[in-house]
Amino acid sequence: MGGAEEADVDAGLRGTRVVVLGGGVCGLALAHRLGRAGAVVELVEASGQLGGLGTFFPWRDRWVERFYHCVMPTDDDLLELLDEVGARELVRWRPTRMGMVVDGRHFPFNTAADLLRFTPLRLHERVRFGVVSLLLRRLGRGRDLDRLRTEDWLRGVYGDRIWELLLAPMFGSKFGARFGDVPALYLWQRLGRESNVSVRGYPEGGYRALIDALRTSVEESGGVVRTSCAVTGVSAGGAVTLESGEVRTADRVVSTLPLPALRSLADDDLARALPDVRLPYQGVVNALFFLKRPLSGHYWAPIVRSGTEFDGVVEMSALAGEFDGRHLVYVMRYTDRDSALYREDDERIAARWTDQLVGLYPDLTADDVDEVRVFKAPFVEPVYPLGYQAQQPPVVVDGTPLLLATTAHVYPSVTSWNSSVGLANRVAGVLDDAVRPGSADGQQHTGALVDQLLQGGGDPHRG
Repeated sequence: MGGAEEADVDAGLRGTRVVVLGGGVCGLALAHRLGRAGAVVELVEASGQLGGLGTFFPWRDRWVERFYHCVMPTDDDLLELLDEVGARELVRWRPTRMGMVVDGRHFPFNTAADLLRFTPLRLHERVRFGVVSLLLRRLGRGRDLDRLRTEDWLRGVYGDRIWELLLAPMFGSKFGARFGDVPALYLWQRLGRESNVSVRGYPEGGYRALIDALRTSVEESGGVVRTSCAVTGVSAGGAVTLESGEVRTADRVVSTLPLPALRSLADDDLARALPDVRLPYQGVVNALFFLKRPLSGHYWAPIVRSGTEFDGVVEMSALAGEFDGRHLVYVMRYTDRDSALYREDDERIAARWTDQLVGLYPDLTADDVDEVRVFKAPFVEPVYPLGYQAQQPPVVVDGTPLLLATTAHVYPSVTSWNSSVGLANRVAGVLDDAVRPGSADGQQHTGALVDQLLQGGGDPHRG
């Protein structure tokens, strides 16, 4: 790569050579932002596609996402980015509905009347559930939720029985055996994102249209985007070794890879410099069904104690419409990447989960299932420990030209496209500050600015 830093104080990132590791939405947003600021950017992605969890596959005459996604009206950072690349008008908004399946029984779960008819809870518990849910954000204000276990908080405000019958299974499905220990701040922040909003968005042309728009923006700014380009090593001096044996050098390297993945690539000096934060990660096993008929019409339905291995059903066609006459349904189970389920053969999972889905919906038959695809992802979200805000690693790796923009840095925001874009914006700001003449060198940059910019996990306007 070519280019040199300008000497004048207003130059900022102009001419700074930056290698971005990882082509998920955070890496793409970073490459877009840095390219527009004048940096000479090269983005490298190991797989054949960009998008991370937003990758897709061809199906008939369309592209279909491997994992489900939606855009929320509160996703300000993402929507602003889509505006910049001319893709915001692709998002089509639609009201959606939620359901709940408990002990094999199906319930709508959208209105006060639905709640009053929700018989898994006693009448006084339904009233308590509704009142507490309306006040939960307010009840969390002024409390140190980062150091308060989710179980302790929710047991206290909802009561033991609501926790044990309803909330514990739902949190257990998301975080596994550690579910009760997750900081209550995570849930509080998630409520701020969703804000009881029933309207969701999906881009016309699918998420590939958004990814293509971001790639075009990077390339129009003079950046290089390389897919099927695995990294085999990263040095403390900023050298990136590719699988081909080629070595790329840059003024700065920004890694969006999960910290365990980056650690496996780091040379000894970089490994010693990396933050010693070893978070457990939840992966996901996800099955996508192409059905000849719709299910309940509920976009999202948690599945509780109903004889299935999967613990949630997303009817994507309730949001995105039919796909060539087929209704898309995602079912998922969050699980450790070392679990037996994660390691199991995809065809066996597809066959077993087909039987479970047919058994869960009385009007569905095996003949209604046109096709099933199984996809897995090992690093979906960290399982954060109590007090993680004080443990959260800085963005700048001291003594090196490396910066980090990972899921370990978005807390307490929910891992999403929006929080990834917000983090990318703020890391780009840290990098811009570090390279400006007259500022402290980026290799000696303290954590104070990082803490200021990343207060609230890279999403400070939430909450």
